[in-house]
Amino acid sequence: MKKILYTLALLVWMTGCSDILDIEDINHYSPEDVWNDENLANAYLANLYSMFGNWSTGADRNSQQIAGIVWYADQITISNGNYKDWNYDRIRLINQAIQDVQTGTLPQEVKDNILGQALFMRAYTYFNMVMYHGGVPYITVPQDRYEDDLNVPRNSTAECFDFLENDLDQAISLLPTRIEPNSGEYGKIDGNFATAFKAKVLLYKASPQFNPSDPWDNVYWQEAYGANRLAYESLLGQGYGLVEDYSNIALEERNEEVVFSVINSYPNKTAAWDHGVRPGSESRGPASACPTWEFIQEFPMADGKLYNDPTGAYYMTDEAFLQNYWLNRDPRFNKSIVWAGKRYEVSGKAEKRQYTSLGIAHELDDFGINPAAQTNSTNLDRYTGFFILKNSLLDLTQAEIQQYDLDYVLMRFAEVMLNYAETANEVGEIDIALDILRQIRERAGIEVGNDGNYGITATNRVEVREAILAERNIEFCFEGHRFWDLRRLRMLDRLDGTTKHGVESIAIDGDGSDMLLSEARSRASTYGLVESDFRYTVLQVPRSGVQESVLPENYYFFPIQNTVLDRNPNLEQNEGWGGTFDPTL
Repeated sequence: MKKILYTLALLVWMTGCSDILDIEDINHYSPEDVWNDENLANAYLANLYSMFGNWSTGADRNSQQIAGIVWYADQITISNGNYKDWNYDRIRLINQAIQDVQTGTLPQEVKDNILGQALFMRAYTYFNMVMYHGGVPYITVPQDRYEDDLNVPRNSTAECFDFLENDLDQAISLLPTRIEPNSGEYGKIDGNFATAFKAKVLLYKASPQFNPSDPWDNVYWQEAYGANRLAYESLLGQGYGLVEDYSNIALEERNEEVVFSVINSYPNKTAAWDHGVRPGSESRGPASACPTWEFIQEFPMADGKLYNDPTGAYYMTDEAFLQNYWLNRDPRFNKSIVWAGKRYEVSGKAEKRQYTSLGIAHELDDFGINPAAQTNSTNLDRYTGFFILKNSLLDLTQAEIQQYDLDYVLMRFAEVMLNYAETANEVGEIDIALDILRQIRERAGIEVGNDGNYGITATNRVEVREAILAERNIEFCFEGHRFWDLRRLRMLDRLDGTTKHGVESIAIDGDGSDMLLSEARSRASTYGLVESDFRYTVLQVPRSGVQESVLPENYYFFPIQNTVLDRNPNLEQNEGWGGTFDPTL
């Protein structure tokens, strides 16, 4: 039997209770005990909140943002578990709560709140399954494996979206509209999160992923626009907005940009972001996520245009840009990336600069193949010469990076805004979309320009669509959006066949010749080397093994694992994977 222990710290957040609760076998528990006791009922739900995840440094490794080739040939098959989401254990627990809470003796207000949370959780779980696979069996009652027929066929994708909307509408009607940041209930699902999430669901419903034969003019775009407009205007009217400083989106907890966050509380639930993004010499092992040269190039310049745009104020050739890539960039670049020679005052080290040059940098930080160093880097398959600064708490000491509890922001208002912009553009409201893009770029600190457009040159639907996609790439970098954005827009060909690269830095004298490593090390020891004291060379990463991404057409819907099909003969496999089920709308 499973035994679920809910610790005091968790219950203080969820219920304010001062006792440790013990639910024996949550799959065969006593409804009379749980749903007649508010503390136990909240403890049951607290167990399910883990579905919302936590900090993940590798969230964008499946895109071009982060080093590492995820998409090797046949990464996904019908027999392995890669990119499968078939979470009916969780669905059963949620359905049990939805059914049993209504039979207990809890006050109606408490019942409604619990029911609203559970309905949202069901929709959230099913949405992820539908996003992965298309239509799935949409079970709404707790099935008994001994008494019920478990061989349920798949609902169509259209039916699943109808069920999702219904669950979310019910959840919104039952949940409190907003849980204020100073409330002891903060961290629970509220109506605003449910409203914003429903808008996101309908954005997916209208997307090319689900409508390949009519990607941009299907009937679902107008519905998505209405839901996203409602979410945007409703939340804006309640005081949600963009924080002034992009650096503080996650670092200042419970700010006006946070729509929903996962609450971390040391020592029971901690964050590990800094452990994964810091250079090895400042962490407890090598960094697990490093930005690529491809992504470095995708950040705009300070005027909002790309470095190779001849109309830009900071135009550079490819060759010039490689030697000056840190100059005159979108301020989000400075707040998101650590590069060779950058001032990086981590762990309270004043004036510290970060070095990556082989023979100069710490062995846990170096990247390169410089033969003059007469040593080999051990980081060539995982490093790029860049590290992540975004969301890093620099004042944490090296000993603290696995012992802190910064809340994880799952959805923020900028996403609500850009979801709204995307739907507005597709229904012909281009001016709304452009206004939102300007707001995002104004907060970023991009130069306004003589035309007041912050470097935005898009004037038609296709150009604005691309501008929104590019903005999402930068605004949400390292937050896990990029691959899924390309997938729902049926643009995975932009990743297929691609490689990834890093940049080696080699110290040079004023005349451009290589600096003696002894001198370079001496100057680096006092942080005397700056960016312009290096020349830069592009190196492919990883240096060995798989080096090219492979994403075939059938990855727009992932297959159901054959072990699942073997257990249920009434399930059909997806088209493109040997089956006949059409996962589109």
